[in-house]
Amino acid sequence: MSVVGVLTAGGDCPGLNAVIRGLVLRALEEYDAEVVGILNGWEGLMEGDVRLLDRRDVDGILAKGGTILGTSRKDPYVHGDGYSSVARTLKRNDIDSLVVIGGDGTLRTALRLDEDGARVIGVPKTIDNDINGTDFTFGFDTAVQIVTDAIDRLTTTAEAHNRVILVEVMGRTKGWIATYGGLAGGAQAILIPEIPYDIDEVAALIRRRHRRGKNYSVVVIAEGIEPPEKVELEKDAFGFDRLGGVAYQLAPVIEDLTGYETRVTVLGHLQRGGTPTAFDRVLATRLGAHAADLAAEGRHGTMVAMRRAQIVAVPLAEGCAEIRGVDPELYDVAQTFFG
Repeated sequence: MSVVGVLTAGGDCPGLNAVIRGLVLRALEEYDAEVVGILNGWEGLMEGDVRLLDRRDVDGILAKGGTILGTSRKDPYVHGDGYSSVARTLKRNDIDSLVVIGGDGTLRTALRLDEDGARVIGVPKTIDNDINGTDFTFGFDTAVQIVTDAIDRLTTTAEAHNRVILVEVMGRTKGWIATYGGLAGGAQAILIPEIPYDIDEVAALIRRRHRRGKNYSVVVIAEGIEPPEKVELEKDAFGFDRLGGVAYQLAPVIEDLTGYETRVTVLGHLQRGGTPTAFDRVLATRLGAHAADLAAEGRHGTMVAMRRAQIVAVPLAEGCAEIRGVDPELYDVAQTFFG
């Protein structure tokens, strides 16, 4: 009987439990395999914190946010001795294939482990939708829906009070959430890291809109855009810049340039929590099931991906390539509706 290990690492994301459920049920029902859940990401793999998963463990988790396995941002190559720090857990539990569900950093670690001797299959996970090799990542659709709902609500209050409202969304280096959410919500401008912006042009756009009789504006801002003034960012416990709040820097500038009262809403972790959308539930389930297929076939060093609505396997190295930015054509379409 083969044994499949599974872990979730990095930030949480709507749909993680759907992937776990898809993997577990496919592995049990189709291949009579055992599934070992590794708790708290790489930390659990390094410390041997595992438990067997069966049908009862995944009943009722399809719509649940977060991850039943827990997660962490520890990394065996940063906080341990690389492959040797996880080899004992893999051997002790007879794990033939390790399914790793994570974002670009997690997948890079997964690739290194596969090259060093583990048999790894990757499942791309991020609300940012910026992993190379796949058309969409689960969690993205949910995040966009949350942003869209927020814009719908903020538009009515902006209109009632004749205000400009800046809506800050996640997007450390790429602006997929901002672009899709802004398009769906009918935002008057969208600022993303990939496209340099001119604050004077943004202010002029808002003034033109108000001269046409529209006395409110909603501007969507990805958290990773260049701030109007360079500031020293705090680091989190793992050395990453702690982003969030650039809209608060922009608000007084826009208010000064336009003369219109400007308020800020930062959506933050609301975009990462809670129930996944139907699209994300289906996508995540399909990815989990296909990961079980790849494990049964011994096709390690691969990543499951969605391409043209089909679930396929691509080289794990492809998923670890340079992260994917917003298509300029898509942003050009979005600009049509600015103002």
